[in-house]
This record gives sequence, C-alpha cells and structure tokens, in this order.
Amino acid sequence: MIKTEAKRLGFLSCGVSKAQFLEEEAPRLEKWLKANMHGQMKYMENHFDKRLDPTKLVEGSKSVISLLLNYFPSEQQNPESYKISKYAYGTDYHFVIKDKLKSLLHFIQDEIGEVHGRAFVDSAPVLDKAWAARSGLGWIGKHSNLLSQQVGSFYFIAELIVDLDLEHDAPTTDHCGTCTACIDACPTEAIVEPYVVDGSKCISYFTIELKDQIPTEFKGKMDDWMFGCDVCQDVCPWNRFSKPHKEPLFDPDPQLLSMTKKDWEEITEDVFRKLFKKSPVKRTKYSGLQRNVKFLKP
Repeated sequence: MIKTEAKRLGFLSCGVSKAQFLEEEAPRLEKWLKANMHGQMKYMENHFDKRLDPTKLVEGSKSVISLLLNYFPSEQQNPESYKISKYAYGTDYHFVIKDKLKSLLHFIQDEIGEVHGRAFVDSAPVLDKAWAARSGLGWIGKHSNLLSQQVGSFYFIAELIVDLDLEHDAPTTDHCGTCTACIDACPTEAIVEPYVVDGSKCISYFTIELKDQIPTEFKGKMDDWMFGCDVCQDVCPWNRFSKPHKEPLFDPDPQLLSMTKKDWEEITEDVFRKLFKKSPVKRTKYSGLQRNVKFLKP
C-alpha cells in the first residue's frame, strides 16, 4: 500500500529496511573521516552516532522507508558550455521531495492511524545510500553512488523514518563486476580505490563546498564543471538505462541550456538571481560561481 502510494506521488521506487545501528558502515565512516577525506566539510564529523543509528533521530523508530526520485533530464546543456550537474537544472530538490514525503507520511497516518515519523532529504545526518542499499533499491557502486540495474544512478534518495513495524526488503547484489569506468574517468582521480571517494579531491567539493580558492594543482583538470560533476555517472554503463524524469519542477530554464562559455564568463548578478532563483546553484552564490568560472578559463 505504501509502495503504491509512493509510485503515485512520482517516486521511482520505494524499499523498506529495519531501523537499527549500521554496523558495517561505522568503521568505514570512521576511517574515511580519520583520513580527512571530507576536507572542509566539518559537519560530517558531527552527530556520528545519529548518522549510524536512526533510533537516535526518531525515538521508537522501527522502519526506514527509502525512496528514489528521478532527475535525469530530457535535454542537456549546450556541449560547448561550462557545465552544471544535472541534479541542479531545476527547482531545488529539497523542496520538491519534502512535499512528496509529507504527503506520503500523511497518507500512512490516514490509512494506519497514529504513526510518528520524520522526513529526511539530505538535510540531517542520515546515510541515505546505505539505507537505500539495505532496502533493496540498488547497490553502492565503485564511485560510491547508489546504482540500480533498472535505472542507473541519476536520482535523489530520501527517507521516512517511522515507528511502524513494516515488512523489510532484502538487499540486492553488486553488479559492478570488473568495470572500472568511473575510476578511470574521474578527472581529479578522486576515486582513490573501488568504493572509496576522497571527497576533498572531488570536483563537486571544489565547486560547491570549498569556500577557499580551488587548489592550483587542479587547474586544467576540472573538465569544464562549474557546479558539481557528473563524470563518474555519465560513464557508468548502467546509466544507459536512465530515462527522462516526469517532474515539471526539475525542468531547466531554456536560457540555462543555451548559454555559452562567454555568457557564463559575463553573467551578471541579476541574471544569476533570475536563473537560479529556486535552484541548488544558489548555494555557491554569485561570487562562488564567478570563482569557479575564472578557475576554468584557460
């Protein structure tokens, strides 16, 4: 019943796992943080226990309902332009998904009765990919993104953590095989070994999270990405199964698709504000985007 309603709300898929301590992920996360692979993302060090134990986020929680929402666009940017990650073409996903999650929680409460829960969209210490993998929605690929045989990896992951005992789904198996396409293609060699990404070397980190200047050693290695990066997903063979989303709010402004490098180099703050009024790109601010474009210029 919950999965049928999730489909009706536009989610790609929905899976359920038991709300319990993430035993396998704990040492991995600790090792990753100790190696300083989170760079300046100091918030990753906070709430270590909450990241691994959903019962510390939602008291009495019994199930984690994981959901995927497609964002693969039907049209892409002018290939001669500086690039923006596909997830940021349209309206900020936090708003779009939060509304859908609230609708799903209200549906559960209307159908079942008093159910307590919280919606999470990348805005609290929740290991989204780990929960989605446990819920059978895919496996964690060598690029550390969630992958599915049916739809690849161009989707957002969100959760409802509820105090409702639901039937749990079984995890799926890994289908990366001997493929190393993502590792070979990463322009900054951020995928340091299969399944391990050094976040402090990732183009997404440089163009969004990093507040200082981008290290000069990466000059000429950014592959024209000015906000985010999709390289490891673009080269993944499973993404040949990606189909365009049906969410109008994720549709880009036509101007965004037609802009050239020169347009981006000369963009004014007014145009930036108009173009990215409700977009995730707002996060980097006008000054941040200018810094990124300047760094990309030969």
